[in-house]
Amino acid sequence: MNARDLSVWSEHAPGAYAAQPSRGGRPQDRAHQPSYAPTEEPRKARPILLLGFVELALHHGALGIARSAGRLGVDVYDAHPGRRTRGCLSRYCRRGVRLPPDKNTEDTLARLRAFTEEHGPSVLVAVDDASAMFIGDHADALADASFLFPRQPEGLARTLASKRAMHELCREHAIPTPLSMFPSSEEEVLSCAEQMTFPVVAKRIDGSQPARAQQSGAGNRAEGAAVRERPPSVLIAANPRELLTAYEAMESPLEPNVMLQEYVPGRPDTIWMFNGYFDADSECKVGFTGRKLRQSPPYTGMTTLGVCVTNATVEQHTKRLAKALGYRGILDIGYRFDARDGQYKLLDVNPRIGTTFRLFVDASGMDVLRAMYFDFTGRPVPEAHTQDGRRWLVEPRDLRSSLVYLRRGDITLGEWARSFRHVQETAWLSWKDPRPAVKMLALLLLDRLRRAAARGAARGPARVQADE
Repeated sequence: MNARDLSVWSEHAPGAYAAQPSRGGRPQDRAHQPSYAPTEEPRKARPILLLGFVELALHHGALGIARSAGRLGVDVYDAHPGRRTRGCLSRYCRRGVRLPPDKNTEDTLARLRAFTEEHGPSVLVAVDDASAMFIGDHADALADASFLFPRQPEGLARTLASKRAMHELCREHAIPTPLSMFPSSEEEVLSCAEQMTFPVVAKRIDGSQPARAQQSGAGNRAEGAAVRERPPSVLIAANPRELLTAYEAMESPLEPNVMLQEYVPGRPDTIWMFNGYFDADSECKVGFTGRKLRQSPPYTGMTTLGVCVTNATVEQHTKRLAKALGYRGILDIGYRFDARDGQYKLLDVNPRIGTTFRLFVDASGMDVLRAMYFDFTGRPVPEAHTQDGRRWLVEPRDLRSSLVYLRRGDITLGEWARSFRHVQETAWLSWKDPRPAVKMLALLLLDRLRRAAARGAARGPARVQADE
């Protein structure tokens, strides 16, 4: 499939993704419409607009989307609230929409509407949980603005983005998941600590909620600024004192927002992933499975080195859950294999495309983004299969994580060297699109220098006080 093939595709209006008028002029129930209805004449390929409520310059997931679609000849644009309009930096991504920094709903919708007025009907792709929830909350307005996107059952995006609601759904649908508790005070945290076996994992339930640490600015100015910018999402506590500290750093001033979860022992390679695309009938058109080999931050974060491995159990669990929920669109979901009872336990769900999606590419080049785009534009979605052994690397995050794993004895130097065999793609470096990697390294260096300067400025007053 090449750009020339794509440019003559016959476009369709996906009934399950955009409002279709009934005979009376009112929108029909989208859940009962066909996935698409053909138009009379071929049209130009629809552009893609990446929607993110974070700046996309250092977002390797957005970069992967731009490259995957751009190499097919699809025009890709970005929409984000960053001060700069450079977006994901790729040669395949064009300047799109600068969203209002205060996330004002009406202003955001107006700017998105202006985009389709200029570029015509466009495929809208959420790159973070906040944008996925925004699309779910304002689906009718966005469909009326000629955006094409998966229409979820009402409230489902928010439910899946909430770790507490997801835990309850797992119990309801008999999907294995680690034991979890939901304290609402320091006293309840200590009570949970008496009932749980350490280490214990603390997670923020809703990542869009503010954390107390963001508002308190405790500690010196440099440390306070860092906390306000990046409150922790996941922490592993070795004892009750660490658990209480994690709770205080992660809890929201608005409502209880911390989940305490049983720690499932195992190396990073016991974490399994499923990446798939589900059509308007919640049927899985394309599905892949694989394992994490390393993470950033180590033990708790995103994949920095992953490998594709077929896992029928993980695939079956996910398909059954998606069908039961009526899920539509791209789904990124993680499990951990618990050797104690032989179960794959669901850890996290992303109701959107994940940053790791370019790990999962079949021999023909098909991935979940292309599958969704093909379906939206009336193109048959070809059958795709997991390429066992395919590896994907996020540089330089993997180097930083590798140093931790080596220092703690989780891997040997020989194992680390051999782990790069069969890496077929990297998140940043591409000889056909080198600019993102160069600018990413420059931005990381600048950030290091700023942090060092901030730490030096913070230590200066302390030395003066000591001298006095």
